[in-house]
Amino acid sequence: MYAIVATEPGGPEVLRWTEQPDPDLAPGHVLLDVAATAVNRADLLQRRGLYPPPPGASEILGLECSGVISDLGDGVTGWKIGDRVCALLSGGGYAEKVAVPASQLLPVPKGIDLAVAASLPEIACTVWSNVVMTAGLTRGEVLLVHGGGGGIGTHAIQVGKALGAKVAVTASAGKLDRCRELGADLAIDYREQDFVTEVRNAFGGADVVLDNMGAKYLSRNIDVLAPDGRLVVIGMQGGTKGELHLGKLLAKRGHVIATGLRGRPDSGPSGKSAIIDSVRAGLWPLIEEAKVHPVVHAELPITEAARAHELLDSPETVGKVVLRIDRG
Repeated sequence: MYAIVATEPGGPEVLRWTEQPDPDLAPGHVLLDVAATAVNRADLLQRRGLYPPPPGASEILGLECSGVISDLGDGVTGWKIGDRVCALLSGGGYAEKVAVPASQLLPVPKGIDLAVAASLPEIACTVWSNVVMTAGLTRGEVLLVHGGGGGIGTHAIQVGKALGAKVAVTASAGKLDRCRELGADLAIDYREQDFVTEVRNAFGGADVVLDNMGAKYLSRNIDVLAPDGRLVVIGMQGGTKGELHLGKLLAKRGHVIATGLRGRPDSGPSGKSAIIDSVRAGLWPLIEEAKVHPVVHAELPITEAARAHELLDSPETVGKVVLRIDRG
């Protein structure tokens, strides 16, 4: 098969479409002929040598894909050759073929194009597991999403609104209108406005904060929490070490939670399979009812992976960037 590999740590120019060994098919896994994959910020970090894959995972980039099942490993039930699926991966998505545990498959939602479906698994599992399964967002609560114009942000806005929450976002000025179109009740220019003041003035505080910044926003995220509020940290774009004011947290009965998705085990109470099951039961109907829809900024041939990485870093990009595998 052919796959995109990083020839060495570096910029987008190190990505090459080269021949690689076909993946092995282990028991409990399925083999997919990949139709498309999508670019995530973790891919950019891995390309630079800053985010190695978990032990045992493919060294090839790509944390999600869509495609068609071409073979079944021993013990696989509930799926058949020819099924159109999308998959959550620990790696290997930037390739013509990938082997994935059957428990990490999702059917392509009705009404969604096969290539576009590649943009869903990572953001769907990230948002649902953190906002719903971990933070327990409920109708009438306030959800604050940092990075509202990104893949996770555009998805989280829609999930929050579909669940009956009020949604506030931070984003750059050029992305605020798109956030409002997706349903954001309050769109905050993070360069010009103080999100703590804006959210407090509008709603009194945030019940759930979905944060991709880490240390840089830690203190202000505590300030913006409503009583019994939950801060969920899923990224460290603003650094890894910050000072936590425990007095403020105690006074609010607040929660600070940090979670990751890629390194989770497949099974168990915190495993990926439990997240997949919950996403399929709770989120997939919202997508099929068009209450939540994929936001794709661009689709490119996989041979233009370097350009796709540049796009994800561009301040003009809203939503996901998809890489198609055109088989002629």
